[in-house]
Amino acid sequence: MCGGGSLAGRGSATPRAGGTSATMILRARQFEFRFPRPTLLMGIINVTPDSFFDGGRFLGPDAAVEHGLRLVQEGADIIDVGGESTRPGAEPVEEAEEISRVMPVMRELARRVKVPISIDTMKPGVARQAVDAGASIINDVAAHRQGDEMWRVVSESGAGYVCMHARGTPQTMQSEASYGDVVGEVEGFLRERMGTLTGAGIGQDQIILDVGIGFGKTAEHNLQLLGGMRRFTKLGRPVLLGVSRKSFLGKMFGTECDTRLGGSLACACLAVEAGVQILRVHDVAETRQAVRTTEAVLSNRV
Repeated sequence: MCGGGSLAGRGSATPRAGGTSATMILRARQFEFRFPRPTLLMGIINVTPDSFFDGGRFLGPDAAVEHGLRLVQEGADIIDVGGESTRPGAEPVEEAEEISRVMPVMRELARRVKVPISIDTMKPGVARQAVDAGASIINDVAAHRQGDEMWRVVSESGAGYVCMHARGTPQTMQSEASYGDVVGEVEGFLRERMGTLTGAGIGQDQIILDVGIGFGKTAEHNLQLLGGMRRFTKLGRPVLLGVSRKSFLGKMFGTECDTRLGGSLACACLAVEAGVQILRVHDVAETRQAVRTTEAVLSNRV
């Protein structure tokens, strides 16, 4: 099944300002996306008790599956399922517990939806079981790792791979937020990591890049990365941006998670103008409306 073809009806594939008009392909097992195309929306399902925005809301498999079906109905092009919170200070979860949280959801969604399913995990064992259950993308916030076990899973399965920049672990990352030039250092990391991944047998067309907003960065670092997003969209691979309702938006206005939608949508629209290809979001319907409007305006820019 070709994901690009099956989703083409969701909008025009007109090249967007800030991006590139050259054809770029993303392959994730049976799915294929060709860019330029309308921005892909990755809907979030946190099967956790402690995620920063929706922790506990979808901890039960039935609730998580229903939420996933609702996100697809609202226009999600990809579903991202995670069983371990990676918010700053979050406690690690044992592999067996993470598997017990995500596998029932993964199996049922794989049976009922036709969009790619991503597994949000740092553990190769979880990723392997998720791929066996139907996942086609591995979203790895620990792409700074040195071992190659996760990359073997990606290489052997043909899954898409989200390579994210981070420092430390959720327990330590905010104490490691020190950079001379955050945009340059993150860009250098992603360039180096692409070489490492291809050396591990992963095809360039499987790689997705993520600057890791909030992962070992201060609010100012996050804003600098967003302002420099065009640097990353010129690296030749799709860029995924996860900004939805994150704490730096709250710090700007003194707001809690429930009142950060406006800031999230502003970041999404600016990201589209910079050429970002994938947005990881909690609020699919609202983001889709904002992004499609932005794309329509950009396609008529004179």
